[in-house]
Amino acid sequence: MATKFKVRKGDKVTVTTGRDKGKVGEVVSVMRKESRVVVQGVNMVKRHTRPTQASAGGIVEKEASLHISNVAHIDPKSDRPTRVGIRIEKGGRKVRYAKRSGEAIDL
Repeated sequence: MATKFKVRKGDKVTVTTGRDKGKVGEVVSVMRKESRVVVQGVNMVKRHTRPTQASAGGIVEKEASLHISNVAHIDPKSDRPTRVGIRIEKGGRKVRYAKRSGEAIDL
C-alpha cells in the first residue's frame, strides 16, 4: 500500500539537499508508491527523443523526480522551510498547517 504524505500537488516547496538545494518551486505531481515528487523547474534533465508524428524530436529538457524527504514546505507567512502538522478545525475538518507559524496551508 502506498504511504500518505503531507505534500500535495500545487504546494510550494523548497529543495533541502542535492545539486538544486535552495531552489523553490511548485509540486507538479506526487508519486506515492515511489515516495517521490516532481517540482516545477527543479532537477532538470536532458532526454534525447526520437522524432514522431506528434513531435519533432531532439534534445528535450524536463523535470526529473526528487525523493520526498529532500523537499520541505514553504511557510506561507515567512517564506522559510517548515514542517507540516494536521489539526482538526471546529467543524470537524482536517487542515494542514505550518508548524513554524501556525498558519493553515490549505483553506
